[in-house]
Amino acid sequence: MRDPDALIARAGVRGDPDRDQHFLVDDRVLDRLPTYLEEIDAETNHLLEIGGGTGALTDRLLDLGDEVTVVERDPDLAAFLREEFVDAIDDGRLTVIEGDALEADLPEFTASVSNLPYGVSSEIAFRLLPEGRPLVLMFQQEFAERMVADPGTSEYGRLSVSTQHYADVELVETVPKEAFSPPPAVESAVIRAVPRDPEYEVEDEDFFLRFVKALFTQRRKTIRNGIRNTAHISGLTDPDAVVDAADEDLLRKRADAMAPAEFAALAELALEVSGLEDD
Repeated sequence: MRDPDALIARAGVRGDPDRDQHFLVDDRVLDRLPTYLEEIDAETNHLLEIGGGTGALTDRLLDLGDEVTVVERDPDLAAFLREEFVDAIDDGRLTVIEGDALEADLPEFTASVSNLPYGVSSEIAFRLLPEGRPLVLMFQQEFAERMVADPGTSEYGRLSVSTQHYADVELVETVPKEAFSPPPAVESAVIRAVPRDPEYEVEDEDFFLRFVKALFTQRRKTIRNGIRNTAHISGLTDPDAVVDAADEDLLRKRADAMAPAEFAALAELALEVSGLEDD
């Protein structure tokens, strides 16, 4: 495997916190990341990497997968990747897409392993999660802990419900600041998301996620008040009708005590008795 420090030297670059660039340079972490796919026997025919940087993780993904696509927004780094991995590109095993991962056309991929740019990690995660593919992603530790949090904990929130709507998610590793060059201001963590259908059904997924968002803006209030106070977010035309129809015990809860299935049942009830403004 290529040495991450040597890659940075050959690229002639330095990480730039102002541009959200922190290069992962710890060989042990780099070597472990692909194994989190192997542990679940994920298909590795076509691996996607968001934020290739100088290619330390790209190198390891090429060792695991049949084909790799890397998305890199920095033109100089994209050019370096094409030069450094020219043999893999010529063999048809590597494609380098220069562009923003939120805007670029992504290929059909079987799994993704990525050290995400932290400034847009949430947006990228929720572009990848609906694809229904196994994901191994690096985030700020606090963000990762919120993704995997259970109801009733201080970390549990909209992010937890929305993430777990798409996949079983676990935090598989914490990563110290010193594993990066330059070190970021906070610790990092790796999550693994294994796609699965939720244990509940929702008629309108967009509304369900918007409804969850709305209620968590009022997380310190009861669900009763949350429904009434957030119609401008949820789009409900008659929030009082939802309150009248809902179970009293549920209405006394707060959003951070509600399991995802409870949110789903309430969202379905809301659609049934209220309807939406844009309908």
